[in-house]
Amino acid sequence: MRDYEIYTLKNGIRVVHNRITSTKIVHCGIMLDIGSRDESPTNQGIAHFWEHMAFKGTRKRNSFQINNRLESLGGELNAFTDKEKILFYASIRDEYFERSVELLTDITFHSVFPESQIGKERKVILEEMSMYHDDPEDSLQDEFDAIVFSGHALGMNILGTQKTVKNFKRKDFLHFVKEHMDTSKIVFSCVGNLPMEKVIHYAEKYLGGIPKMKSKVARKKFSGYKPRETSIQRNVKQARVAIGRTTYHLSHAKRSPFFMLTNILGGGGMNSRLNLALREKHGFVYNIGAQFVPFTDTGLFVISFGTEPTQMKKSLELVRMELKKLRDDKLGVKQLASSKEQILGQIAMAEENNIGFMIMMARTLLDVGRITSLEEIFERVKNTSALDLQSIANEMFEDDMMSKLVMHP
Repeated sequence: MRDYEIYTLKNGIRVVHNRITSTKIVHCGIMLDIGSRDESPTNQGIAHFWEHMAFKGTRKRNSFQINNRLESLGGELNAFTDKEKILFYASIRDEYFERSVELLTDITFHSVFPESQIGKERKVILEEMSMYHDDPEDSLQDEFDAIVFSGHALGMNILGTQKTVKNFKRKDFLHFVKEHMDTSKIVFSCVGNLPMEKVIHYAEKYLGGIPKMKSKVARKKFSGYKPRETSIQRNVKQARVAIGRTTYHLSHAKRSPFFMLTNILGGGGMNSRLNLALREKHGFVYNIGAQFVPFTDTGLFVISFGTEPTQMKKSLELVRMELKKLRDDKLGVKQLASSKEQILGQIAMAEENNIGFMIMMARTLLDVGRITSLEEIFERVKNTSALDLQSIANEMFEDDMMSKLVMHP
């Protein structure tokens, strides 16, 4: 088990730290409980654009000074935006930890959104959109989100639209930040060979002075899922297919067993049922996978693959057969034991990734208010029965509840 400590600043910002003595690198980040689902159709893409603009100028630094601050020491500064979170993070030798905390605080809370940089970054994001449209896997996922979460912000593209991105002005960023910033929904997360006292000292020094902020904007929950089927045409060589539906949220008791069931069906291993059926046995696909993405109030299950158009109908039938097998046939004792060992190994290996663990601590603390230990996760997996998995398969894998998107050449 990886030990961690939590400390709360007076302004509500939480600090979480995992000390490991086997490294000279510290990974740390500031995670905000703000994402693309907190946007509206008129400001779609502003959270992601804000993430970009954070590197373009603060009250005391220009973009070159921001980018050079850690890179000149061999460190890295980065960020990402997803449906529910924005993270600004850094990796640096632990002797420069203070520098990373100060810089992360500066770009997170003191960005000035210079008008001259907004125009330049707008072009960068429009190019990013063009790259995204050239990638059928990424565009398929976002098109499918729009079908499953129709009419809700969870279905909107994180990058936004060309229309919204072209119209953003400085006042729009300032308004969005002011409206959504909430210090009780911010976590500073850290992994490295540092005593907790040192982490607290620099968190107090730089983050402790941030004024307490409270957002009055309530995140709109998703409801009213209805299965839909859609076909679109794109400039691709293969037919691309996505099948899935809404499913369990982050805190749901069935989340862990459903993650296990998804892994059996189409996880990253070559021995997943979908890979064996469609690739190894029939050679219909190069890659096929199933994914479960839980959110705070709902979740998304999706199977995706690409194949020759002439093989699409047969491929879809094989997918349906594999879903039916999980509904109809309970896993045998050996199958269940093997599936548990496989997922336990995957989870244990994922925990070895220090930067991933830093991100996980921040996300989990924001979403559920605590960090689930590896032992607790292992216990949930071990206590899952074959009957549990079959029951969940019958609940989640009904044919008439599945949405489908086909991207034709």
